[in-house]
Amino acid sequence: MTDTPKLSVQKALEKLRSADAEKSKKARRTEEMDALDDEIKRLRAQRLRLDQHRRPSGS
Repeated sequence: MTDTPKLSVQKALEKLRSADAEKSKKARRTEEMDALDDEIKRLRAQRLRLDQHRRPSGS
């Protein structure tokens, strides 16, 4: 049998909390990226509407 290293309760909790913090960082970044993607789509649609409005009709 091999000896497995034992962690104290405090160190085990710190490990779990650091893993959760990393996940929440990734989740936050994903949410921020999604919000930025939505903003880019909105601005592109607005630009297309403005470009169509500027073009003279009936040439």
